[in-house]
Amino acid sequence: MDRLTGVYKNTSRGIVALVFRCRIEGGHEQLTDEASAVEWLTPDEVTSRMAEVYAVRVTDALLDGAPRVRTHDGRRLA
Repeated sequence: MDRLTGVYKNTSRGIVALVFRCRIEGGHEQLTDEASAVEWLTPDEVTSRMAEVYAVRVTDALLDGAPRVRTHDGRRLA
């Protein structure tokens, strides 16, 4: 684990998600019960293929600086 990159508050469900940037230290990609596919995506691919409230977690993790704090309703950023 590298560092905390974001705090995401879902106001409609009362959920707070903490997101950390990590790096690969060994092994290889593999499918699991929780991952039916593994792909490496560019930031543009992330924003075009994921819902806004989830894509922003990935794009925020690519930025330097302090963790971002964002609020959303489960569908859209506030």
